[in-house]
Amino acid sequence: MTIVECIKCVLSNSDCAMSAKEIYEEIVQQGLYSFGAQDPVGVVNAQIRRRCVGLDFPTAYPIKIFKIDHQDGKHSKYCLVSDDNSQYSCGALVGEKEQLPEEVMKSAFLRHVEALKQSISELIQNNSPSFFEHLVVDLLLKMGYGYDNKAGAVTGKSHDGGIDGIIKEDNLGLDLIYIQAKRYAKNNKVGSKEVQAFIGAMQRVQKGVFITTSSFTKEACDFVKNQQQKSIKLIDGEALIELLIKFEVGLQTVHEFAVYMLDSDYYGNQ
Repeated sequence: MTIVECIKCVLSNSDCAMSAKEIYEEIVQQGLYSFGAQDPVGVVNAQIRRRCVGLDFPTAYPIKIFKIDHQDGKHSKYCLVSDDNSQYSCGALVGEKEQLPEEVMKSAFLRHVEALKQSISELIQNNSPSFFEHLVVDLLLKMGYGYDNKAGAVTGKSHDGGIDGIIKEDNLGLDLIYIQAKRYAKNNKVGSKEVQAFIGAMQRVQKGVFITTSSFTKEACDFVKNQQQKSIKLIDGEALIELLIKFEVGLQTVHEFAVYMLDSDYYGNQ
């Protein structure tokens, strides 16, 4: 939700007009929005007044959503222009022109990430199983497992027991992490038998990570949770993509943008 959508929700559910401070407090109480500004009440008030009937100034919007119901001392009490008009309803979408610049940037970034997730998923499925094994080893190294960036290895087809990768957590290889990597279609879930086989193949190694592009059955998750032999982490396809983006595996930063906030204390004390 944007700030404007939150304000509309609060007012549409209120039986009386509210001040900007009251609206802000209700937004926070309902957990509708997380404010980062030093003067969040001022932000709420500014968003209302830019869309308020009868208030016209250079930065005001032509579309009016709110109106001043009455004055309570120095404070204006606001309400919606029309509670029964669908375009002002709580669920109505707000166009980019009604969003704060940082909200527009956030929305664009989220769309970018979703498109990136889809591209990564398709590339993984179109590559070879060997590529996927190297990918998950690289991911664990990027996450900080292993004593250096060369502490991981793909075992290859000849390795007995079906272990796909190994991470050495110390120089002597006394503490190891075994990896199982399954590049499955989304509808092909990993069951408890495959997890049990992985644990059996680990032998004396205590730590293991089972990674798949699909997901795990409830039985597989329950088995890992209830067994006490090994320390096992299951990573499904959704979590895998999230981690690949977070730790920038196979990604390059093209641009970085800083989002600024005015220091109201500085400008207010001149």
